[in-house]
Amino acid sequence: MAAARFVERLNQQIAYEFAASQQYIANAVYYDAETLPRLAAFFYAQAVEERNHAMMMVEYLLDADERVTIPGVAAPETAFSDIVAPVALALEQERRVSDQIGELMGVAREENDYLSEQFMQWFLKEQVEEVSSMSSLLAVVQRSSDSAMLIEEYLARESQSAGADPTAPTAAGGAL
Repeated sequence: MAAARFVERLNQQIAYEFAASQQYIANAVYYDAETLPRLAAFFYAQAVEERNHAMMMVEYLLDADERVTIPGVAAPETAFSDIVAPVALALEQERRVSDQIGELMGVAREENDYLSEQFMQWFLKEQVEEVSSMSSLLAVVQRSSDSAMLIEEYLARESQSAGADPTAPTAAGGAL
């Protein structure tokens, strides 16, 4: 059903999404160890979100009756020089994922794989939000790095769960 080239690239993207989830867990653990619970909670939530992105891709491939590859991932970065470094790394990661999602969209379009192109639409929208959110957080962390409690207050004030996005693709295994 899906173009072979798209399936190959989507399986690669599953690895990137799982790696992003692992990196966000490492970021969260770092902040937990620094007794910054709001920053830790933010990154634990991001880790679940990235894992769910991978599982949405898995579900799409299953629904399309295509082969799914669950790859191993490299160990995440776990040592950071200061409280800014994990957020800077996260923004870099989100920008890279945005490029990867754009490339996936391009493959679907080149292959005239309209169903896969439509599937990728949600991820494009999601990446705009992810980059924006991480850019804002990085600006706050950079400005307030000498007073981490200001960052914690910012997250307490600004972090509001928007709830599930009804337009999001279904994740394999449901919303675990």
